[in-house]
Amino acid sequence: MAYSISTHNFVALSDLHPNLARPSIIGVVIGKTDVKGFPDRKNIGSERYTFSFTIRDSPAYFINVNSWGREEYVRSLSESFRVGDCVTIENPLVQTKELEKEEKFNPTTPSCYKLLLSETHSVVKICCHYEVDTKLLSLLHVPVKDPQDYYSLGDIVANGQSLDGRIINVLAAVKSVGEPKYFTTSDKRKGQRCEVKLCDETELSFAMICWDNESIQLAQSWMPRETVIFASELRINFDKFRNCMTATVISKTIFTTNPDTPEANILFNFIKESAATGALDDITEDQLKESINLQTIVDIYTVEQLKVKALQNEGKPEPVYGIIYAYISTLNIDTDTSKIIRNRCSGCHYVVNEMSNTCTFCNDNTSDAKSVFTSFDLLVDLTDHTGTLRSCNLSDVVAEETLSCTLVLSPSLRTGLRVNLLSCKLADPVEASQSLSGNGRK
Repeated sequence: MAYSISTHNFVALSDLHPNLARPSIIGVVIGKTDVKGFPDRKNIGSERYTFSFTIRDSPAYFINVNSWGREEYVRSLSESFRVGDCVTIENPLVQTKELEKEEKFNPTTPSCYKLLLSETHSVVKICCHYEVDTKLLSLLHVPVKDPQDYYSLGDIVANGQSLDGRIINVLAAVKSVGEPKYFTTSDKRKGQRCEVKLCDETELSFAMICWDNESIQLAQSWMPRETVIFASELRINFDKFRNCMTATVISKTIFTTNPDTPEANILFNFIKESAATGALDDITEDQLKESINLQTIVDIYTVEQLKVKALQNEGKPEPVYGIIYAYISTLNIDTDTSKIIRNRCSGCHYVVNEMSNTCTFCNDNTSDAKSVFTSFDLLVDLTDHTGTLRSCNLSDVVAEETLSCTLVLSPSLRTGLRVNLLSCKLADPVEASQSLSGNGRK
């Protein structure tokens, strides 16, 4: 099928071949990488620059496009359009792709070819949306893979480390989008990072990490709790620090935002209902604490230093992890029983309705009634020679080990510094003294 704009006829991507003279094509940009520089082997001491993108002109056909050349040309071209734009390309070079080499770092495409752009011969132009056939724009909501060929987040968690390093497809809702963070590596290279929290019916908090500007910019356009994504060729890794599975956006990844599929529509309705009940907020806290690997926490703080560190991190989504040597200065177990004993749902850990003793969230989303279990919600104060941390959450297994009681997570503290105890054990006085003096914290 050939599209036309203002009497200009374009060759369908499926009809491209190397012998075609001066083809003109049109398509929507469905994927794009950052500009990168490489040493020029022909001109020692200089660099060549490149970036790639993927365009689509039909539900069944899309193709990868590569641009090489001077930094000024490549950067200017890259900055002229974004994912979601419609572009025309005049006179690209059509080459047969080397399958193994081409698809190692680029999206897998149905085409046998790839396109190369020349600074001297090729022209790329962005189209105004009012000029473009609506059928072309609708392709932005069609997954590039079979819409039923994906892992749920629960599947990923259940499979665990057996999926470490695997590249898979994922259908999920966007729960939250973190602020981009910028850094400089030890070899003076600049980098960036953005964490997106995903959720679905099976897992209500799952981290996806973006490391490139293009995916970060796309993620910043997603409306949390109102956006569903189909991510094709996403890499799954086991995060040793968090002791859980995470997803990483790579150069092969293509996102379809708000896909027009039955599965995506069901998920969209689920997140809207879940957001309305507040269930997404409460369960995130449970899952966050359960995912921490204590062996990776090695930084030692005094109470005062921990307060300063927390102030420095104010407004950032990541918590501060550390070790303090202190004593429990307040443990209020004489308060009203109703304030420290709660019933929670065995399915989602959400606090159940006190009158009906049933989980409103689970009962609204499934016909199966969930059992409940009794838990304690305790707050303690921790004190050392520099000050006191007040209203710290003593929770779950930590409380079992400390008090020989069965507890779950404490409710959120709405104001002030929030502290959750991940482990609470008697300290060796010698170890405590050496640790504090070794860090200049006597």
